[in-house]
Amino acid sequence: RYNPDVPLCVPEINGDKTIGSKLIANPNCTTAIGLMALWPLHKLFGLKKVIMTTYQAASGAGQPGMDELWEGTKAVVNGERDVAENSVFAHPLPFNVIPQIDKFQENGYTKEEMKVTWETRKICDLPDDFPVSCTAVRIPTSRAHSEVIIIETEKPVDLEAAKKALDEAPGVSLVDDTENLKYPMPLTATGQYDIEVGRLRKSIVFDNGMEFFVSGDQLLRGAALNAVLVAEAMDKNGALQVKETA
Repeated sequence: RYNPDVPLCVPEINGDKTIGSKLIANPNCTTAIGLMALWPLHKLFGLKKVIMTTYQAASGAGQPGMDELWEGTKAVVNGERDVAENSVFAHPLPFNVIPQIDKFQENGYTKEEMKVTWETRKICDLPDDFPVSCTAVRIPTSRAHSEVIIIETEKPVDLEAAKKALDEAPGVSLVDDTENLKYPMPLTATGQYDIEVGRLRKSIVFDNGMEFFVSGDQLLRGAALNAVLVAEAMDKNGALQVKETA
């Protein structure tokens, strides 16, 4: 992912990077889900700063993580234990949230959080010092990651234009009807190819900026689906063709 000679690809954003390359890296699930919503807004308003908080499901730690959540929840609900046991996660996950995913780095961020910073810059072709900050939190859900994303933009935000851009963006489903209590949730994003984005509002912190909420199935958009789309893009642009030898 961090080798400058190997493209890091989300096909809807930088699928052209696959041309001429046979080795392509798949991004971190959290990054891929967030960038599906960020990219249309970047094209529209220009990103200046990105602040993200993630709410990541137990399945991000694989089947063992899901098993630990389910077994621990049952043990507490059935009165077998006051607090669930843990071996996969740093602390018991049932009825809890854990503000740590992966190991802490020297700067105080975890590796999971820094992946979002590094990969956002690379995929979106942003400067190496472009400000992206993430706090990653493990929550007691089975599947689909969610994210609060706050952006400062170069241009003033037009909410209607933002909604239109997101509604028309491939791989994105606009779920933004607060009057009828419709917004992105892991429950509705699970099993869906498209990520959900909603709760769009202008920032009251930045003069030019907005805030929104995203949910996406990290086993699809954040992993297998993205890899399949990369392969399809490579097949279409001829990157997978075998060169004939004399």
